[in-house]
Amino acid sequence: MEKLKQQVAAVQEGIREAALKAGRDPSEITLLAATKYADVAQINALPALGVHDIGENRVQALLEKWDALDKENLRVHFIGSLQKNKVKYIADKVCMIHSLDSVELAREIDKQCAKHDKVMDVLVEINCAGEESKGGVAPGQVLELCQALSQFAHLRLRGFMTMAPKCPEKEQYYKYFGETFDLCLDIWTKKLHNIDMPMIMSMGMSNSYDVGIACGSTLVRVGSSLFC
Repeated sequence: MEKLKQQVAAVQEGIREAALKAGRDPSEITLLAATKYADVAQINALPALGVHDIGENRVQALLEKWDALDKENLRVHFIGSLQKNKVKYIADKVCMIHSLDSVELAREIDKQCAKHDKVMDVLVEINCAGEESKGGVAPGQVLELCQALSQFAHLRLRGFMTMAPKCPEKEQYYKYFGETFDLCLDIWTKKLHNIDMPMIMSMGMSNSYDVGIACGSTLVRVGSSLFC
């Protein structure tokens, strides 16, 4: 596990440096380990290294690892595209769903969480570049979806997530992240008057988390830099 220890420390230091460069407090940034390529032993070693939030992007992978996870010390998130017929398998397991992009999916999450007397924290996923291959709601439809969520008693909107397209130059990420953050902050502060908790803004992965932090991200999803 020495390699994992070194890689976690490197990412943590990268987050600290990016936050300080942006004039931000590093403690404002949550490192979420994207565990698609990690085995259970690696995942269970994370809390001792200061990482308590993990994210799976496939339901089947989450179910396969579930029984062996150190659930007392880990907060498990679902970060991938989620089909309505798969919600029932994870509703009682995860603390947050990062990929809400439709009223239909919200309705199913609400239905399944009601069975467990649970309120699910959710992030609305925004397709910032309009890529057909990715999920997420178009920027112009974000407010409408957010307002519609108020009808579901078992959902709690915590913020937003976006995935930028793969950019050949790192500087190009600033456009996608900056515009998305400005949109979300405007919606959160001016339109959603009933929400007073801090907004979670999930932007940035292994190759772009420093830009995400510079643009206002409060949560970064890092996988390959930790486990490859």
